[in-house]
Amino acid sequence: MNKKISNTLTYIVFLLLGVLLLWLCFRKINFTEVLDYVKTAKYSWMLLSLACLGISLFFRALRWNILIESLGYKTRVSTTYESVLIAYFANTVFPRLGEVTRCGTLTKKENIPFDKSFGTVISERVLDLAILFAMAILVVVCQWSLLGSLVTSWLNPLIESLKNNVVLGAIVIFAIVALFTVIVFIFKKKKAIIKENKIYKKIASICNGFLDGIKTIYTMEKKGLFILYTLLIWGFYVVMTWLPFYMLPETSHLGLTEAITLLGLATLGVVAPVPGGMGVYHFIGILLLNGFYGISEAAAVSFVTINHTSQMIFYLITGVISYVIMFFIDRRKPINKIEI
Repeated sequence: MNKKISNTLTYIVFLLLGVLLLWLCFRKINFTEVLDYVKTAKYSWMLLSLACLGISLFFRALRWNILIESLGYKTRVSTTYESVLIAYFANTVFPRLGEVTRCGTLTKKENIPFDKSFGTVISERVLDLAILFAMAILVVVCQWSLLGSLVTSWLNPLIESLKNNVVLGAIVIFAIVALFTVIVFIFKKKKAIIKENKIYKKIASICNGFLDGIKTIYTMEKKGLFILYTLLIWGFYVVMTWLPFYMLPETSHLGLTEAITLLGLATLGVVAPVPGGMGVYHFIGILLLNGFYGISEAAAVSFVTINHTSQMIFYLITGVISYVIMFFIDRRKPINKIEI
């Protein structure tokens, strides 16, 4: 299949997925209640949250500068910041296009080879993945009682049924062991064929990129500053997620632990290539607030809708402004010479 057609179909499928999730989130909602929450919300907290988002993205630009300098190139902080903002704008409309866009704008503005700047993005993602993993562990530790009770409520019926039926329990255990044995056997016998498989190559490529990213971070000169900027990026992300809780009386009692949980789950959720995380963010946010923390459905819907819409508007406005500044107002010459 033609790659353009394939990409278009993928975009349409995930767009429809987002619409479906939005419908599932809103289908039983009392919109009169939601409108009341929207009218009475304290938007000053949302503005502070967006300010934290802007600061976080600025530290992301500073961190990116360190990686670019480690390759022997120079760039202005204003240029990298504008490139980051344009990238988030692009991701809002076309998922996965953001990283390509920010590297492309930097190539055009500062004569930094695209492949080199794109390599720095992989290194960034390595540390971000490590932070996400650490956050996941922190969520499990901080929310142990809540998660434990949920897991217990899900597993207890299954365990009881297996206890009451010894034969069924034995079959389940045997099936798991047999499946694992078969997978190991097939991998050993068909190792050469599996290695040629597209999915295997993709996974191997991701793993190699991860290792290359670790090596880059380990060998760079300013690794301490790089890690500091990473902590500041995610620190402001947490505060950005926490502050909007004060918009509504029903969510004002939620704290940093709940903010980290929401941020972690929402970040993992928007991995799905849905434009702007539409639907996915709403579904996860409402499930967490309403299902886990007992916030009323109308309040949960209002919170995630205000939060998501505000961020999308922020990305759209700052992205357009950054593009205009970078390509129509800023007439400074590139710092780096064109490589021949």
